[in-house]
Amino acid sequence: MRVLAGLVLAPVTIALAYAGGWLWALLVTLISIGLFAEWLMVVGAGSTALTGAGTLVLAMMGLCVAAGALKTAVVVGCVGGAIITLIARGKFMWAATGFAYAAAALLASILLRKDLVNGFAALMFVLLVVWATDIGGYFAGRGIGGPKLWPRVSPKKTWAGAFGGFVASLAVASGFAAFGIGKAIPLLLVSAVLSVVSQAGDLFESAVKRRFGVKDSSHLIPGHGGLLDRLDGFVAAILVAWIIGFLRHGVHSAGSGLVVW
Repeated sequence: MRVLAGLVLAPVTIALAYAGGWLWALLVTLISIGLFAEWLMVVGAGSTALTGAGTLVLAMMGLCVAAGALKTAVVVGCVGGAIITLIARGKFMWAATGFAYAAAALLASILLRKDLVNGFAALMFVLLVVWATDIGGYFAGRGIGGPKLWPRVSPKKTWAGAFGGFVASLAVASGFAAFGIGKAIPLLLVSAVLSVVSQAGDLFESAVKRRFGVKDSSHLIPGHGGLLDRLDGFVAAILVAWIIGFLRHGVHSAGSGLVVW
């Protein structure tokens, strides 16, 4: 089921990433809303009012950033985040963290793709690095085994798996450089950073679930669990990828800033 779900979801994701524009923004917005809803369930803060407020704010943010009104999206996010924090009351820290997590994923995913020149290439680079890290880690961990990476948080992850995923991510960078998309050394360094960040994002989500005694964030995706289970590494990687691109080429050319060196 895990493989079949991946074979269905990966082509759909790539197709919508290639289309970009409103289609990609719609997918990202819906996923971000799902991430927030699952987060609330994991931390035991799920309520109609809180989920509804988060859905409305994230939908407005997605609409604004897709239309090019980034400043408005940020203002909406700040005001909406404050309202969500007030609604959450006793769980306000966890609710605020979950909202920031979902909002960051939304903004970074849409903004990186909005680069008209290299947005698709940059987005595919991040996706492939995350997927390679996950797949390489799975097979290296199962095939080699050995000492556990952090048994208290994620009992199945091993150091061999972490290294295997890291090496697999470097193959993605080598492939991009071989096809003339960026230079080898900078891309290898970027993929190394994103692979480590992706694995850290995975461990972070595992730590949150462990804290609240939850195995899967939901059962939405057959063989994978929920959106949080599937996208924990991507959320961390896309945020760091956008920051790198933004620092190099600014808001509107973050994709080029990530892959063009």
